[in-house]
Amino acid sequence: MRAIFLAQRLNLKALEKNQRVAASPFVMNAGMDGYAVLFKYGVVVLFGLDAMEEAAFIENLKLFTIEPLEKPETESVDIMVDASEADGVEPTYIHLKTWSIEHLQTIADIFAKSTVLSYYETRMADIFDRIEPVAQQLQHGGPKEKEARELLKHIGDTLSIQRKMIGQVQVDDKPDILWDKPELERLYLRLEDEYELKERHGALKEKLDMVYRTAETMLGMLSDKRTLRVEWYIVILIIFDIVISMGEKAYEYFFM
Repeated sequence: MRAIFLAQRLNLKALEKNQRVAASPFVMNAGMDGYAVLFKYGVVVLFGLDAMEEAAFIENLKLFTIEPLEKPETESVDIMVDASEADGVEPTYIHLKTWSIEHLQTIADIFAKSTVLSYYETRMADIFDRIEPVAQQLQHGGPKEKEARELLKHIGDTLSIQRKMIGQVQVDDKPDILWDKPELERLYLRLEDEYELKERHGALKEKLDMVYRTAETMLGMLSDKRTLRVEWYIVILIIFDIVISMGEKAYEYFFM
C-alpha cells in the first residue's frame, strides 16, 4: 500500500461515476487487480499495484489534480491477510483477517491524514528555520523591516496550513465508514494510535500558534518603530519651523 499526497485538491466529481466502487471515501479500480482510494484534499492511496501500474495511474490522475505539489509526499506499508489471526498493527506491516473494501477505506483514511501531516510537518520545520534568526534579533532590539516582511510572507503559509488541516483534512474526525461498520473502529483506533495522528496534529497546531504569536510581536514592534519615527519627524519639523521663525525675527531686528 502506498499513500501519495499529490495536490491541494482532487476533482472527484470529474471522475467517471461508473469507475467508482464505493463512496466516502471514493474507491475505484486501479491496475489489473488493485484499488485506489481518493480524497478530495489531494491524496490517493493505492492498494495492490505494481510500480508500472502505479506510475500509469498517477499520470492519468494528473488531469484531475488542482495545484499539484512540486514534491509529492508518500508513505507506504505492507499489508498481510491471514484468516487465522485478528486484525492488528505491527511496526512494519498491517495484519488483516479479511480483505474488504471497507478495510481499505479505513486504512486509507489513516494514511491519507498521516501523509498530509508529514508534508506540513516538513513545511513548518522550514518556516521555523526561517523564523529563528528573526527571533534572535528580537532579543537584541528587534529585526529589520525587510526581514520582518519576509516573516510575514511565512505567516500566509501558516494560514494556508491551518485552513487545509481544519477545513479540509479534519484529522480528528473519524471516517463515515465506521458508522456503517462499527466493528472496524478497533482497527482504526489502533492505526490512529500507531501513527500518532492526534499527537502530531496537536504539535502542528502548537507550532502554528507560536508563529502567530511571533508575527503579532513583530507587527507590534514595527508599529512602534513607525510611530516613533513619525513622532521624530514631527519634532524635527517643529524645530525647523522654530528656527525659520527665529531667523525671520532676527533678520527683521538687525536689518529692518
